[in-house]
Amino acid sequence: MKDKTEVYLITGVAGFIGANLANKLLISENKKIEVIGIDNLNDYYDVNLKEYRLNKLKNFKNFKFIKGDISNKITIEKVFNKYNPSIVINLAAQAGVRYSITNPDTYINSNIIGFYNILQCCRKYPVQHLVYASSSSVYGLNKKIPYSTDDKTDMPVSLYAATKKTNELLAYSYSKLYNIPSTGLRFFTVYGAAGRPDMAYFKFTNKLLKGEKIQIYNYGKCERDFTYIDDIVEAIVKIMAKIPCKRKGKDGLPIPPYKLFNIGKGKPESLLEFIEILQEELIEAKVLPENYDFESHKELVAMQPGDVAVTFADTKKLEEEIKFKPNTPLRKGLKEFAKWYKEYYM
Repeated sequence: MKDKTEVYLITGVAGFIGANLANKLLISENKKIEVIGIDNLNDYYDVNLKEYRLNKLKNFKNFKFIKGDISNKITIEKVFNKYNPSIVINLAAQAGVRYSITNPDTYINSNIIGFYNILQCCRKYPVQHLVYASSSSVYGLNKKIPYSTDDKTDMPVSLYAATKKTNELLAYSYSKLYNIPSTGLRFFTVYGAAGRPDMAYFKFTNKLLKGEKIQIYNYGKCERDFTYIDDIVEAIVKIMAKIPCKRKGKDGLPIPPYKLFNIGKGKPESLLEFIEILQEELIEAKVLPENYDFESHKELVAMQPGDVAVTFADTKKLEEEIKFKPNTPLRKGLKEFAKWYKEYYM
């Protein structure tokens, strides 16, 4: 009897994390896998970049792409019915903190209704493991640092954060009621080559190249737990294999096979230092000239609505359970981004 092919469903597969995760799975030595990717290819940012990521994946014979939206119940039901995935990784979501202030409907449709549809299908077509993206933004106004998954997260400062917290609550309830093994991942400031153009490092590069000023929020007094994309993907792969155990409670209902992890480096770094390294690597990659006057292109401004001053992940639980912690140095990650930017845009 031949080994059964394991089917992975990745939603948001044309996104930054989704595409890198799919690539990691497809180049693995395990040939008995099939990756089904779904994405609506919306225009929140440059669709060409999403197509660029997707085209690399289409070279693999065991990859299938479906253009569709997870908020469409019929579309998702058809995907589960046809492919019967054993591992589901939900990365599809409307991203961005500031965008949620002006476009709330998009967040409700994608992040809440879409995730509900995924949960319903995981209930109807039982899966081995549901892994889904949450966000460090759920910590909101939490003043205790580093952020632990045991901390209270009931003070979101953006609609985006509120939708991500809602995902965690929905997943917990479905895990309790229907014994669905699920794991939520609170990502901390993901960066790297072919990343999201709405992220600070990408926007800074675009503006500097055009000779425009970059705005540095909270007058430069911001710290972020920057986490390189390769580390994010490595953590996801290890977590996918760490399926929460199913057990019955005294009430006859399942003890929720449910877990949450912070996926961060556990080392907040100054935004000003980040910009310093970025400019050095942009010069090294010849994206910017050696004599570029950075000082005249910097503007220190107040904090923006929905932002927080510091993000800092407590990664003890991650290290204990999967024996891994993101560790790529900031300079190495930004060097890879600068090299890619030069190749892609220039």
